[in-house]
Amino acid sequence: MKNFRIGQIVPSSNTTMETEIPAMLLARQNIRPERFTFHSSRMRMKKVVKEELAAMDAESDRCAVELSDARVDVLGYACLVAIMAMGHGYHRVSQKRLAEHTAENGGAAPVITSAGALVDALKVIGAKRIVVVAPYMKPLTELVVDYIRNEGYEVIDYRALEIPDNLDVGRHDPSRLPDIVKTLRYQDADAIVLSACVQMPSLPAVAKVEAMTGKPVITAAIATTYAMLKTLDLEPVVPGAGALLSGAY
Repeated sequence: MKNFRIGQIVPSSNTTMETEIPAMLLARQNIRPERFTFHSSRMRMKKVVKEELAAMDAESDRCAVELSDARVDVLGYACLVAIMAMGHGYHRVSQKRLAEHTAENGGAAPVITSAGALVDALKVIGAKRIVVVAPYMKPLTELVVDYIRNEGYEVIDYRALEIPDNLDVGRHDPSRLPDIVKTLRYQDADAIVLSACVQMPSLPAVAKVEAMTGKPVITAAIATTYAMLKTLDLEPVVPGAGALLSGAY
């Protein structure tokens, strides 16, 4: 039996990443022998606006070093929009820089960003055309949609819930998500991105939306969990976490 330390770089107002990712990995412990512990470092952010996101991203270097002090086995950057707001392809820049910081600190660890994990997950499931639900204000949601399109996907429809306060994003009721999906042109999509945000809770609604639509459903948190498991060379399987973690991929 092997133990793994999961490190997370978390916006200070985020309450969901440290809920949903542990929930998935702890559910996996019921069916596989590996064990996980969870360790976080925080970067300040309250309002989901471009200026705060950029200032917050600058703190991610410190967070990576702090987590490498704990010799974590993998490090997840838990803010999708902060990465995507920094410009096309920035997740590659961030992952490389933060991994270099952990190595310089003598605790080298691979770095996953939720932004990179999401675009990679779409490739894993073979999706080309997608619909997206995001909690952000419209201009930031458009940035996210543009970023995903730049990675080679067709976003055929999306919904911005326009929740500016990050704590309120974390309080959004996931039971509202199925009805929100019904307003989108999901019938023409290959997959549904139920939450393009690791702060908006979505895990309890994933199975229902998959059953309702007949489409694979992924979220930023599910994609991050998949990427972490693959990086740790573990079977990416979690019960009740949608198609991506079903064992089919």
